[in-house]
Amino acid sequence: MSEVSGNSTIVENKIHLANDQEASILFGNHDKNLRIMRDVFGVKIVARNGVLKYEGEFDRVKKLTDVVNSLLKIIRRSGKLDEDDIDIVIADIDRGIDHSIPERSIDVFIKGQPVTPRTEGQTRYVNAISNNDLVFCIGPAGTGKTYLAVSLALSTMKSGYLKKIVLARPAVEAGERLGFLPGDIQAKVNPYLRPLYDALADMIEIGQVKKYIENDLIEILPLAFMRGRTLDDSFIILDEAQNCTVKQMKTFLTRFGIRTKVVVTGDITQVDLPTGEKSGLIDVQERLKGVSGVDFVYLTRKDIVRHRLVRDIVDAYDN
Repeated sequence: MSEVSGNSTIVENKIHLANDQEASILFGNHDKNLRIMRDVFGVKIVARNGVLKYEGEFDRVKKLTDVVNSLLKIIRRSGKLDEDDIDIVIADIDRGIDHSIPERSIDVFIKGQPVTPRTEGQTRYVNAISNNDLVFCIGPAGTGKTYLAVSLALSTMKSGYLKKIVLARPAVEAGERLGFLPGDIQAKVNPYLRPLYDALADMIEIGQVKKYIENDLIEILPLAFMRGRTLDDSFIILDEAQNCTVKQMKTFLTRFGIRTKVVVTGDITQVDLPTGEKSGLIDVQERLKGVSGVDFVYLTRKDIVRHRLVRDIVDAYDN
């Protein structure tokens, strides 16, 4: 509940909190979160008897109200605030990103809480995967391209709709570089597949990951190993696809089997192919444009959910 009073320049707002636990989570240890909000928005904040009261210039109070309401939404959904939640929400509100969009939970849990798209772009991405057999997601680092795809893959396998998850990635820019790494072929390519292992390990116990791999329910492999395969009843994810050549992309996309869902992710601003070699992810946008059952989702800096500095870093390089 909110109440606003005052003249056109200085206004006061009150938000009544549901209970002491909600207030304690919102305020943070030793009122750390309140101090952050006070310093960021330059308003006077007083918390007493389950009521958060603050006053300041109208625009600042309005933004702070949006931040508090968004944080309360997270608290009421998950029962907690992660360390970076306040940074992310403040950055989003400051950039005019709407946090009122309906959220859709995925039947995968991280530390007891469901994985949920956190931006409008991420929600479009999740819906696109649900409604299409082939989805391309293109966007900068930190937008959740791989993370959400892996979450949906696990959820789909758990439901019994698809029987296997295949995670693929281009191993290197040029095949001969594998020779500089020690060990057999699997040891050589493992460093390039590490982000996929990390995403899985964040969602399920590492022992369960190993069990799934041993039972061939999850397969993690470099893109080159997919030649000649036909995959049925599978959820296939191709990560870092900007480093596929046009020929490699064609080879990958023809691995489709019966009851197969494919998600291709990448960042076309970070192509590592040799000079003169066209990225298959750039090429495919025109080739498959308008094809039924294929969808392209473009995430932007507004969808970055890592530390707020990541957005500024992306902006600096884009500019």
